[in-house]
Amino acid sequence: MGKRVGIEVSIAAADAVKMADVDVVAAYPITPQTHIVEHLSELVANGELDAEFIPVESEHSAMSVCCGSSAIGARTFTCTSSQGLALMNEIVFIAASLRLPIAMILPNRSRSGPLSIWNDHTDVMSVRDCGWIQVFTETGQEVFDHVMWAFRVAESQKVSLPVIVNMDGFILTHVIEPIEFWDEETVKQYLPDFKPLNALDPEKPTTVGAFGMPDIYTEAKVAQNDALLKSKPEILKAWKELGDLTGRYYNPVETYKADDAETIFVTMGSIGETVAMAVDELRKQDKPAGLIKLRLWRPFPFDELREAAKGAKQLIIIDRAISYGGPGGPVASEIRSIFYGEDNMPAVTNFISGLAGRDVTPDDYIAMFDKSQKMLAGKVRQEDYVFYGVRE
Repeated sequence: MGKRVGIEVSIAAADAVKMADVDVVAAYPITPQTHIVEHLSELVANGELDAEFIPVESEHSAMSVCCGSSAIGARTFTCTSSQGLALMNEIVFIAASLRLPIAMILPNRSRSGPLSIWNDHTDVMSVRDCGWIQVFTETGQEVFDHVMWAFRVAESQKVSLPVIVNMDGFILTHVIEPIEFWDEETVKQYLPDFKPLNALDPEKPTTVGAFGMPDIYTEAKVAQNDALLKSKPEILKAWKELGDLTGRYYNPVETYKADDAETIFVTMGSIGETVAMAVDELRKQDKPAGLIKLRLWRPFPFDELREAAKGAKQLIIIDRAISYGGPGGPVASEIRSIFYGEDNMPAVTNFISGLAGRDVTPDDYIAMFDKSQKMLAGKVRQEDYVFYGVRE
């Protein structure tokens, strides 16, 4: 492997894209994603990256360019956040339906209004059902590794789907962390040259993005759903081979002190480390707490989550987005559906917290644990969801 250096995570992410030998980068800057695309533009301008950097006029155009470049067989990358993803939205769905293996880093940020540039998961939850493979990262090292992984999975001829790598805005994008870079030999061994399943060729013209009449539309969407579900073996294989090369093994669901836990927190993204500190403190108090970290968001890891939560009496789901007017946060809603109707369904308490970067400390998670215990004992109404830390 390469050397370990202290570096801003956004810069390291851009360097990972460079090391992946990307062909086309199309992006429009938006906080907190800007440092990634700025650095990529510098690498291209300085001759350190032999790629086309296309500075488009909007995120809608960025994803449109990515669709075109990927369709002709170019390794393609983009990056956006929040309102940028909203503007890109129309083409995000088209990219998945066309089975275009685009890699995107999404530094997660709240959606307006009110206007906010800080971190939560509102942006990615708005494209939960867009058809992309989606993963969450907890550290800068995980971001770096998953750039390589994203290209590897997306471009597999058994997959051929776009991939979103989520990283928490500011909490990860703007911090300096120790990151082990891959050496050139490891990159070549892990990430083969891109050989597209289908590529546009003037000598062999084909129709792409045809009109879907009612008598074929449903079949097309079922085929798209099947492709996403069937991508999982390649996702797991790519993680296994990454681990064999680097010593860092990733899984759809990862646990911390959950084997004998009666109450288990469920998190996504960078807050996992903070919740782990709360779990350690609760264990010192002889309270059997544990942690499940959800890495793979789509396709959803049903079996792995059931196994990880086996034996738990209660799950505390931490959501960092709101499903307005619905039954709680989007993560809690999905997890409740997994266990619905099962004989030993754990009680589910859903806390919506940390919106727009509001600080949530280990003591806060301990307070959530205590409140959940009272709910479980029937001393407090088992609410569908709780907004934690709201000022009265």
